[in-house]
Amino acid sequence: MNVKNDKKSNFTNQSNTLVLIIGVIFSLISGRLFWLQIIKGSFYRTLSDQNRIRLVSNPPIRGTISDAKGNLLVDNKLRFALIAQPHLIAKDKWPKLLKRLSRILETDRNSLDNLYREGVKYNDFSITLLSNMTKKQVLRFQEQQSTIDGVNVSIDLIRHYPNKNFASHVLGYTQLITRDEYKKLSKQGYKIKDVIGRSGLEAAFESHLRGEWGGEMLEVDASGRIQRSLGFKPPKQGNNLKLTLDFELQKAAEKALTDKIAGAIVVLDPNTGAIKAMASKPSFDPNFFTKPIRTQKEFEKIFLSSSKPLLSRALNAYDPGSTWKIVTGMAGMESGKFQPDVILETAPCLQYGGHCFPEHNRKGWGSIGYEDAFRVSSNTFFYQVGVGVGIKELHKAALQLGFNTRTGIEIADEESKGFVGTEEWAAKGRGWGRAGTTPWIPEDIASASIGQAVVQVTPLQLARAYAVFANGGYLITPHFVDGDIDWLSSKYRKKVDIKPTTLKTIREGLKKVVESGTGRSLRWDLPTLPPLAGKTGTAEDSSGGKDHAWFACFAPYELSEIVIVAFAQNTPGGGSVHALPMAQNILKIWYQSKL
Repeated sequence: MNVKNDKKSNFTNQSNTLVLIIGVIFSLISGRLFWLQIIKGSFYRTLSDQNRIRLVSNPPIRGTISDAKGNLLVDNKLRFALIAQPHLIAKDKWPKLLKRLSRILETDRNSLDNLYREGVKYNDFSITLLSNMTKKQVLRFQEQQSTIDGVNVSIDLIRHYPNKNFASHVLGYTQLITRDEYKKLSKQGYKIKDVIGRSGLEAAFESHLRGEWGGEMLEVDASGRIQRSLGFKPPKQGNNLKLTLDFELQKAAEKALTDKIAGAIVVLDPNTGAIKAMASKPSFDPNFFTKPIRTQKEFEKIFLSSSKPLLSRALNAYDPGSTWKIVTGMAGMESGKFQPDVILETAPCLQYGGHCFPEHNRKGWGSIGYEDAFRVSSNTFFYQVGVGVGIKELHKAALQLGFNTRTGIEIADEESKGFVGTEEWAAKGRGWGRAGTTPWIPEDIASASIGQAVVQVTPLQLARAYAVFANGGYLITPHFVDGDIDWLSSKYRKKVDIKPTTLKTIREGLKKVVESGTGRSLRWDLPTLPPLAGKTGTAEDSSGGKDHAWFACFAPYELSEIVIVAFAQNTPGGGSVHALPMAQNILKIWYQSKL
């Protein structure tokens, strides 16, 4: 046995193994370097830049909102915040600085310390210690700012509504963007701390109002200290928004609702559709949503209250009562079944199905025609017309006047389309029953004839419908912003297919309501007011509440300039008692502005 050869062979094998291991290791290192420098080189270069570059964003300045005469309704207000930059504050210096800040600002030391430590924990580049500093705190801090390192006052712009609840449902409010919204909108330039229009015109004109973010690129060293600015892009201010609202008419509308539990007023130009006022009660203060600190009680008052202050009554649907009789009258005449000169015998009540539907005076009015039927608001006259033509004709007339559909207003997302029941709807279960078990019955068409039970409309829809009789037969598009749109074009102002005799008869009937009928008290305080027309309405609440009060009118009678709809929710006593005085207050302001 050759021991010497065996040792030599073993040594050679070990050398080969070592070379192989070294080769493998070298290959792995080379591969890793290739992966890091070639394959992922751009990624790590970007990451390196991010480690030495800080982007400080400047939020856009949101555009203002004003009324037709330039009165400011929404603007932006400065808010001062105390900001700490932990990379500029030595760890052993913080306790002494904390004590000093607490003394200067007269604020709780523990709350400042907790906020600071939480920010450090999450490695925040800047930490908000106070989100809404008082003027006194700002002044006291600025007096000693030159001797304080790592802490400064930042200035933010927040949305401000100087008139608080004024037109709150129209203007809407802004709120911080949610994470889900951010995921969808980040590609459009939104940031995680951005604000967004949440309701009303703030939401409808979000892209017009918001502007664009700006910012500054800062170079920092390894310890996070700022070395120099690499560039600055100023934020771009959003566009301002001028509305068709009239400040004085809006103020009068808000005031007219003060003694009501709930309700709404709509004032518009019947020729163009420009909305001059739209008020709803209960209302809310949009400034609530920009407050840095809000209590649980405040949240509950806004979001959990049974009065639903965020709900716009002007855009919500209710039983219209006798204000609906313009639809029944139109259906009767347009169908040819009840001509403009028809005379019908009224009665204390009329039997339909299992119910005798009463006249509101419980006596009847004798033999009368359309004009007197409007004047005294006869129920039994319009029962006969509505039942006589049937629900298909009634539904057809309703659609022609813009009911059972949205109006086209800019805040349509918050608008109810209302409801007009039909035989098909009843056959399908009425929305709560099984198909085939809830057929259309005689009681339904009788109720529909006077705007009850199976009919619901919004105050805005009603104003739009009355505008048809004010402007000579055109269905207009209500709007808050004129912009560069021709609102008199056929796209926004459509001719209703209605006979001149139908139009004339209904107009004359509505004129008689104010001259000598249920709306005659309208002119008692306005003896010099030019002739006008209108209709009162008292509606049972089909949801089980107390009666609603309505009044709709337009003025002047010839060449009308204004339509007003006043609605008092669950306010029993009649439209002439509760809703008419609301419209009267608006007319006073409107007429005074013309003198």
